[in-house]
Amino acid sequence: MYRVAKASEYLVITGAGIQDIKLAKKAWILPGQSCTVFDLSPVNYTFEVQAMSAEKLPFVLPAVFTIGPRADDHESLLKYAKLISPHDKLSNHVNELVQGIIEGETRVLAASMTMEDVFRGTKEFKQEVFAKVQLELNQFGLLIYNANVKQLVDVPGHEYFSYLGQKTQMEAANQAKVDIAEARMKGEIGSKLREGQTLQNAAKIDAETKVIAMQRSGEGEKEGIKVRSEVKVFENAREAEVAQANSELAKKKAAWSKAAQVAEVEAAKAVALREAELQGEVERMNALTTTEKLKAEFLSKASVQYETKVQEANWELYKKQKEAEAILYEKKTEAEAQRALADATFYARKQAAEADLYAKKKEAEGIMALGQSQGVYISTLLTALGGNYAALRDYLMINGGMFQEIAKINAEAIRGLEPKISIWSNGGDNGGGITEGGMKDLAGVYKMLPPLFKTVHEQTGMLPPSWMGALPDKST
Repeated sequence: MYRVAKASEYLVITGAGIQDIKLAKKAWILPGQSCTVFDLSPVNYTFEVQAMSAEKLPFVLPAVFTIGPRADDHESLLKYAKLISPHDKLSNHVNELVQGIIEGETRVLAASMTMEDVFRGTKEFKQEVFAKVQLELNQFGLLIYNANVKQLVDVPGHEYFSYLGQKTQMEAANQAKVDIAEARMKGEIGSKLREGQTLQNAAKIDAETKVIAMQRSGEGEKEGIKVRSEVKVFENAREAEVAQANSELAKKKAAWSKAAQVAEVEAAKAVALREAELQGEVERMNALTTTEKLKAEFLSKASVQYETKVQEANWELYKKQKEAEAILYEKKTEAEAQRALADATFYARKQAAEADLYAKKKEAEGIMALGQSQGVYISTLLTALGGNYAALRDYLMINGGMFQEIAKINAEAIRGLEPKISIWSNGGDNGGGITEGGMKDLAGVYKMLPPLFKTVHEQTGMLPPSWMGALPDKST
């Protein structure tokens, strides 16, 4: 049998000679083969998806999706033929499949967004939902041809959007009232300000006019008399016209009154009542006019006083600010001077301390060098004397003039006293058989020591050291 599909249809052929399935627009159906026709036309699916935002606020998302097989992709058509074509595209099975995908992706996306994000970013939210739903529909070979998301609505019992709309309306109404009141305030203030400026400028111009009038008094008087005369003539003419008009009006009123008296009593009472109402309206308008005039005068005076007080306050504030700035600058200058003086004093003390430290350091280095040189000197003498410490000590005492210093101290001690003086002689120069020369002098020194030690002992009670010898025993 030869089968031909319509423009929006495809033939799905299975059976003998076909490994899986075969899609065709027209084909021979051989014995042992089965043929099914499926429609490619898209179908509209209307849903009301209930979702919940990140703040746990529920809402309803009405949406209409136009979904059908992807006609431009052979693989997608194979998937659709295997999975969806056995069912009617309007059946509950397909409807529940599509609805489950849309509701699942919408709820997952809404749960990650706040209500404000969903409400303000409706376009982005819609695109995100379509992208995720299309990704799931690809596995069934379906394509979203069109989708329309309607306005978000509240779930019964949760009037979030209703209250939000009321809030926006009230805010807009309140803002409009505020704008109107502010515009009215600006208008009234501007009007009164202009009137005040007009009065000020008029007063200024009047003052200048008076000055000029005083300078040109003669000519001004002439012109004034002429103008007053013309004004008087014009006023008299106008008064005559007004009197004539009043006369004519009185005549007409008399005629009207005569006609009114002829009318019925009710008409007369109505006319009288109307005249009373008009008179009351006139009096009310006059009172309002007087009130507005007084308000304008008082407001102008208050505005001038306010500006004067503001200028005085600003001057006082400016004066105090400048005085405070001057005091602050003076204190700052004094602080900087004191800091500079402190820095100079610190630097001077630092330099003095460094100089003192340097002097002490050099003195210590000199003492150290002197000690090192004396150590070398003593070590050299000790080596020369063969390590004899007693001979080294005797040499140092004789070389340092210790005995001469002792004699000098004793002489100073007995000055002004009457000491016991011993006169002694060594028995002559040649008694010992010493010849002339250096040995003679040395022999004289040694002969002088015993009488010297004896004299020191008698005068001070001090004995010579054992290494220098001992005095003879007096008992012997």
